[in-house]
Amino acid sequence: MVQLRPPGFRRGRDTTLAKEAAISSFPESDRNNPGLSYRDAGVDIDAGDALVEAIKPLARSTMRPGADTELGGFGALFDLRAAGFEDPILVSSTDGVGTKLKIAIETGIHDFVGIDLVAMCANDLVVQGAEPLLFLDYFATGRLSVEAGRAIVAGIAEGCRQAGCALIGGETAEMPGMYAKGDYDLAGFCVGAAERANILTGRTIAAGDAVLGLASSGVHSNGFSLVRKIVEKSRLAWTDAAPFAPGKTLGEALIAPTRIYVKPCLAAIAAGGVAGFAHITGGGMTENVPRVLPKGLHAAIDARRFPVPPVFAWLAETGGVALPEMLRTFNCGIGMVAVVKPAAAAAVTAAFEAAGETVYAIGSIEPGADEPTCRVENFDPHRAEPAA
Repeated sequence: MVQLRPPGFRRGRDTTLAKEAAISSFPESDRNNPGLSYRDAGVDIDAGDALVEAIKPLARSTMRPGADTELGGFGALFDLRAAGFEDPILVSSTDGVGTKLKIAIETGIHDFVGIDLVAMCANDLVVQGAEPLLFLDYFATGRLSVEAGRAIVAGIAEGCRQAGCALIGGETAEMPGMYAKGDYDLAGFCVGAAERANILTGRTIAAGDAVLGLASSGVHSNGFSLVRKIVEKSRLAWTDAAPFAPGKTLGEALIAPTRIYVKPCLAAIAAGGVAGFAHITGGGMTENVPRVLPKGLHAAIDARRFPVPPVFAWLAETGGVALPEMLRTFNCGIGMVAVVKPAAAAAVTAAFEAAGETVYAIGSIEPGADEPTCRVENFDPHRAEPAA
């Protein structure tokens, strides 16, 4: 493995001069007969340096208060006071993109998985009321392609801009023998903060609270092992027309990035009355909503109140996937759930809509068994519009 400089970090010295000085210090016999090189072993340091130079402007485009100082060395710095916090609690999250990466690799569409990477981390932070501040990425591959690497990091930078956090560092690892030709993996690490008094824990959720759902942009980044199995069963190629998305290929439709809900959720918190959020990832609503409910409460969701994007009907039909399995594998049209006080529901809905979200009143909180649960009734993957 070769450790390359984090994107956005400046070099402390001219590497060409350093390289020449290092070479001149060796005996002439060694200079004329260098033997095996790192490149002979499959690692191209020059390609890594080229990628670092290509992505520096991308990282700079994500800078924000607290992360706008000159960077250098081996670690990334962030100034919480400069970011405006007085009594902050740090919140952190790490995640990957999962097997959705295989679609990016097989289609050559690398632009969007970086957005997914940020979304999976930053959406988890805002659930706790935290503002994402900084992001670090890990990009590992068998052989570095500067073009693909730049497209991936461009997506990460776009995700950071959407989430309002700084791409403050990262690691690019070229590891021949660890990955098949063209394969790569991504991991992300995000740190956010909230004022101590504003942390969301779900402890104020009570029976009678309203449940709002924010529309998803598609499958997001969960369940892609099943998605790929269904595509295999369909015998469609990634370049074939998507049966559920006119004008797009199957690959283009399925690789649509995860929606980033950070700024709308922060706006909803500012409006007042938000008691909790649930990011709907693997496990769907049935398993993610209970994670924010206190004991003795139950979420009752009526699926007639929100439309289901056509991709989910296609997945259910083509794969013969049972409805309970659909609900616990996919988001099925709702990417984020907000639990709000009834008197605040209208104001929170208005805040979401002003921030560009499509909002549905999908249920309520009821007294329930000791362990929190979520029941989704009337789910029909073919329902393209909410019931009247």
